[in-house]
Amino acid sequence: MAAIITDQFRILNTKNFRAGVAASENSYYTWIGLPNASEVDPEWDTTPPDPRDCFDEENSYWDTMIALKKINEGDIKQVIRKVEWRSGVTYDRYRNDVKAENPSKPSGAINLYDANYYVLNSDYRVYICLQNGTDPENPSGRASLDEPRFTDLEPREAGTSGDGYVWKYLYTIKPSDIIKFESTFYMPVPQDWSTNPDTAAVYNHSEEPNNQLKTIVIANRGTGVGAANKVYTRVPINGDGSGAEATVTINNNSRIESVTISRGGDGYTFGTLDLEKGGVPAAATPATFDVVIPPQGGHGHDIYRELGAKTVLVYSRIENDVDNPDFVTGNQFARIGIVENPEAEGSSDILQLDKASALYALKLAGIGYSSVTIPADSYITQTIGAGKTAVGRVVAYDAQTGVLKYWQDRSMAGFNTDGSRGPEPEYGYTLNEFTGSPTSGGGLTITNDTLTLDIDNTFDGRSVVINSKTYNLGQEFTQGVSQPEVKKYSGNIIYVDNRPSVTRSPSQKEDIKVILQF
Repeated sequence: MAAIITDQFRILNTKNFRAGVAASENSYYTWIGLPNASEVDPEWDTTPPDPRDCFDEENSYWDTMIALKKINEGDIKQVIRKVEWRSGVTYDRYRNDVKAENPSKPSGAINLYDANYYVLNSDYRVYICLQNGTDPENPSGRASLDEPRFTDLEPREAGTSGDGYVWKYLYTIKPSDIIKFESTFYMPVPQDWSTNPDTAAVYNHSEEPNNQLKTIVIANRGTGVGAANKVYTRVPINGDGSGAEATVTINNNSRIESVTISRGGDGYTFGTLDLEKGGVPAAATPATFDVVIPPQGGHGHDIYRELGAKTVLVYSRIENDVDNPDFVTGNQFARIGIVENPEAEGSSDILQLDKASALYALKLAGIGYSSVTIPADSYITQTIGAGKTAVGRVVAYDAQTGVLKYWQDRSMAGFNTDGSRGPEPEYGYTLNEFTGSPTSGGGLTITNDTLTLDIDNTFDGRSVVINSKTYNLGQEFTQGVSQPEVKKYSGNIIYVDNRPSVTRSPSQKEDIKVILQF
């Protein structure tokens, strides 16, 4: 049995995904992670490995996660392939019958949405091509010479070159959307097409009347057609719709010179030009035509269906925030992803914070903490009892506030990253055992090489005052120890991207744009 999943199903999925992100009962987050990629794979930064989709790898993603940023409704849009207008390029035209047996021209695409039948101009206006100069002498169309720049609601030519192109204006990309949702290969489609004040005029125009015909293409000019140099008006278009008519011009060789639709009619899903009923005498060789059927509702009615918006772009900006230092500096990240509905630490409630740390943290005490350097990626250990030692790896250390952020994974417990048993570490290890109050044995110390500092087991809270200035620490501490703000291994990681390492510095921002194709 032969079957397909249609593009309309994919478009529906993009709409549903965007609606799911916007729903108040859901929380989606972009996250960054993996601060030591070069140790995982020395070739990582030149050839990042493909992510793996399995539950075991999902746990590893959580272990090396650094921080999360909430995705809000304004951070996600449906997007389409970017096709920029360039003079001298031959574009495809909109057709409703593109398929393997009847590919689009000149691209050869066997699916409409893979054809170059719409363009983005230099003013960030988007147009659909209804005619690309196709005629019997130019069956694949002609080069476009006039850039479309008008905003008229009716389709028309863009200039006076006679290139044969007819364009329909659809929408203009807003400056704010250019910043967030334009990328090298994609451009955004407006949300809420039918009610959006910026696009409602185009939508409303498509409603009057439904499925108006706009284009007829001459496939064969015929011979001995009608009277030479005569114009026939009100030539009917037969089909399952009604009211459509065309104007037919005969040249001095008694061949069809041009055909234009004078009345678009209503409700067509197929049609043919009836020259005989239009008063055109029988031809020696009949002319043939391609009556182009618009999408359901007409051009500009459903922009997502018309342009194939089966992809979404998710935008996140990572900034250094003195009031919320969850996105640490001075270290790298080499992995980004998206997680659906993670839970808050210590709760079954879905996380709602705008930013959240995925790291453990310690508040150090003592005279020396502000004058030392603890290098990123170095190991820290604490003796917490007789024969019992906790271990972690440094992600960031702030000597001003004394906050040390660290992560732990299975490699620190004598296991390889694939889960197999590895070399025994020189210390025993139990997850999350750093503590401000060890129960027995050992000192209350953190050790990095020969450096020893105490955990401030008297510190509770998420801010500290130093020299009359308040510093927000980004997460809550109890007896000098802080858990991640997100419950590890909760929610669903739905996207992972391995990429060359990015080193975060106090002066930089990162714009993350994730493309999700359905």
